[in-house]
Amino acid sequence: SQSEQRILSSKLECIQSIKDGVLSEAKCTESNLVTLFSQKGSGAKTQTQSSLKLFQVETETLYNKVDSEDLYVTSMLYEKEETEREVTGGDVTELVWKLCLAHSASFEIADLFMTLVFELRHLSLEALKAVWQRSSFKCRDNWQPLIDALPSCATEACVILMKEIIASGEVEEDKVEYFFWSFSFIPKPTSGMIESLAPLLKSPGASQSCFLGVTTLLHRFCSSYNSCDGVPAVQSVMWTLGEFLGRNCTVQDSERLSKVQLVLKAIGNAGLAAASLAPVLSLCASLKSNPIEIRLAAIQAFRRIPCSVRVSDLLPAGD
Repeated sequence: SQSEQRILSSKLECIQSIKDGVLSEAKCTESNLVTLFSQKGSGAKTQTQSSLKLFQVETETLYNKVDSEDLYVTSMLYEKEETEREVTGGDVTELVWKLCLAHSASFEIADLFMTLVFELRHLSLEALKAVWQRSSFKCRDNWQPLIDALPSCATEACVILMKEIIASGEVEEDKVEYFFWSFSFIPKPTSGMIESLAPLLKSPGASQSCFLGVTTLLHRFCSSYNSCDGVPAVQSVMWTLGEFLGRNCTVQDSERLSKVQLVLKAIGNAGLAAASLAPVLSLCASLKSNPIEIRLAAIQAFRRIPCSVRVSDLLPAGD
């Protein structure tokens, strides 16, 4: 229809000339026609012509040749040379002070912050706790460098300290959420991390990010650890999640409905570790008296559970 006519009509044409495998010349013409408020296809038109031509090819390289022994293959992850000196809590506290005093949005800030992250990785839990007692203050604009650096530390000691900070209620809710989401990106989780975080799932105010962050960490742990379902810390988390479901996910009110949906999503996150809950998930999905959203969530919770787990009775025939 007339109302569906295009307001802007554009066209680009290029002619390229290639000689000996090298682009020697390129000529392009771009035209744009704006037909808004115009009659019979007329309107405002612009036309741009550009031309590129190769004049010469440098035969000599512009860089110094490097000894091949100094080259090596690595990933694109950021690397930092390991320091030979022993890092102390006092060093980290001093770094936090320097960050507070440095000019905002400067290269110095970026370098100091990265150094802080790497030095945190060298500290024991006891040293980290001492640093937290001395360096939990806020800088300008209420910035807390230590709070922002801890999630990038990714050591067991840092995770345990974050857990204790969360449990103490010493930081704002948005920072707590930041902590929980960071757990999903820890590259090498340990059973000690899981053991530390497991009690948070039982706290009355456990948020969605708490359930999802902890179970994603659990999934990453089990992906690199054989027979993780035999690890006590893993069993503790799965027992807690199973307690929330009960025998078959029955719900009495909307609050219980939301909680069970969240727990089922968390079980889906846990993946390999959730195999022990397969029978309960089957009951949750097959019970016709359960709300349809609960039954679907129970089916989706199987998404990371190994195929070797028998789920043939997930839905009875004719359901």
